[in-house]
Amino acid sequence: MQNFLEFERPIAELESKIEELRHLPTAPDINITDEVAILEAKASRLLKQTYAKLTAWQKVQVARHPNRPHFLDYADALFTDFTPLAGDRSFAEDRAIVGGLARFRGRSVVVMGTEKGSEVESRVRHNFGMARPEGYRKAVRLFELAERFRLPVITLVDTAGAWPGIDAEARGQAEAIARSIEASLKLTVPLVATIIGEGGSGGAVALATGNTVLMLEHSIYSVISPEGCASILWRSGDQAAVAAEALRLTAQDLLKLGVIDRIVPEPVGGAHRERAAAIAVLGDALQETLKPLLDMAPAELKLQRRQKFLAMGAHGL
Repeated sequence: MQNFLEFERPIAELESKIEELRHLPTAPDINITDEVAILEAKASRLLKQTYAKLTAWQKVQVARHPNRPHFLDYADALFTDFTPLAGDRSFAEDRAIVGGLARFRGRSVVVMGTEKGSEVESRVRHNFGMARPEGYRKAVRLFELAERFRLPVITLVDTAGAWPGIDAEARGQAEAIARSIEASLKLTVPLVATIIGEGGSGGAVALATGNTVLMLEHSIYSVISPEGCASILWRSGDQAAVAAEALRLTAQDLLKLGVIDRIVPEPVGGAHRERAAAIAVLGDALQETLKPLLDMAPAELKLQRRQKFLAMGAHGL
């Protein structure tokens, strides 16, 4: 069942009418097929027009859509022989970050990402994609494994941010995130990162310090959520839409700023409408992006990645 967002209400009404017509009994004086075709064309046209001019706040809603493909959906469809590796070898297993060894189109890789879960039980199990320190220390372990065995790394990011609980702070949340960023910057193997939904603050950067950073067309990437920004600046979450515009968190804004390197197009209406098509397009984009990086020397990969992120600071980003 399709979950419609508030701004999609006119589209929802049209699609509801189409479903009603399809279930009407046939009558000799009414050509239901023609009526359905007319409404389908109108709905398709309206969908294209709506998604061609989404505001920043509307993109936030699309990026958070519950039906949007998550890390495990991409892992199941794009990678074979995926073998998850658990635990940080220090404290515990964190299910918000899932990663391990796999094969991507015939090549051995290390793949990891944040997993939000798809229904209540799995969302709780994966802590809604918000990792604790042990999750980032597991990421460091996987980065080091990739370096040891000369395996390219692919990361898929979809998190509102790192878990802000007292337990996480007590176990060194900030230090764990910093260590993950440090480990990825030290890599001498290719690292391709993709923002597939939400890219929230340091919780996202910990896995997204890549040689190349991709971003799905309707995903978001920011230092703070619009609601968090609004609560600080205006003392009210009611200004979240204004904050979203000011944060310049869309893929289109971030490409102009040089924070990301490529926008991966989504099917019309977002990845949640045509999940299989969205996953296939990202798979092709990952293959195209990874290919030139595989030809670069180890020292060159490390230098290119460091210079990429230092340049952002030099330009005041």
